[in-house]
Amino acid sequence: MVATSLAVRERSRATTTRRRALGQRLQRPGAWFVLPAALLLAVFFTYPLASSLWQSFFATSGGVSTWVGLEQYARLFEDPLIGKSLANAGILLVIQVPLMIGLAVGLAYLLNQSWLRFRSGFRLLTFLPAVTTLVAYAVVFRVMLATDGGAVNQLLALAGVAPIDWLNDEWWARVALIAAITWRWTGYNMVIILAGLQSIPAELYEAARIDGAGRWQVFTRVVIPQLRPVLIFTTVTSTIGALQLFDENWILTEGGPNDATLTPVLYLYKVGFRQFDFGYASAIAWLLVVLTAIIAVIQFRLMREKP
Repeated sequence: MVATSLAVRERSRATTTRRRALGQRLQRPGAWFVLPAALLLAVFFTYPLASSLWQSFFATSGGVSTWVGLEQYARLFEDPLIGKSLANAGILLVIQVPLMIGLAVGLAYLLNQSWLRFRSGFRLLTFLPAVTTLVAYAVVFRVMLATDGGAVNQLLALAGVAPIDWLNDEWWARVALIAAITWRWTGYNMVIILAGLQSIPAELYEAARIDGAGRWQVFTRVVIPQLRPVLIFTTVTSTIGALQLFDENWILTEGGPNDATLTPVLYLYKVGFRQFDFGYASAIAWLLVVLTAIIAVIQFRLMREKP
């Protein structure tokens, strides 16, 4: 009896060993499939990231790089344009991002209603700006907002309003930039939020109506809480996009007038590729990485569901 039990255990161990060996052999081809992606990630992401961090500790003069330690980061606290660019990015975060997310939520909720006719067509029209190239739509906005002969000023003239110098006045340049970004990205966020709306169980709506909840109560007590993960995602990605803004303000105003639309990435570009101060540009990049991470963490903590 004991011998039989020992034999069974030995066979079980042998079977387990064979299965582990087979599993290891099956995993080897998977590693080869992953290898190209890992190499691309290392070459085009990991290495440039590490290289930019290393470069931020050097200063280049006359083609010779010299180790300066943390001097490039110390310059950040003395550079007024850094503060101006961060303030401009803050304006976008405080005004443009909430405006865009609010419009996206409203449009998604409207386009999710069963009584609305031609919903697919309206969804397509709302999403179309998201498929236009950044450069193309920014050029179109620049033409439309031209002070002399621009389509927007011509429409204002028909209403008896004097022409507005959209791109050469500090206040109106910010308004134009916010309008352009909102037009481009609202539809993109709307589609994501719409997908979140369609995943909310119908039973929750029915239960809320049975309890006597009106449309506004259903929206605030059912829809918004259920959309919390989607809203966190869209808010964080929109925040990152605002901090990394480059194409629109470069084409519309090149950061002007008087640096009113200068953003950190645009300033980084000017420092790195116009002044060829790559060490300081790398320091700006890493400052932006740290700020983006801090803001994203804060947003996650503020918007996460409380126990």
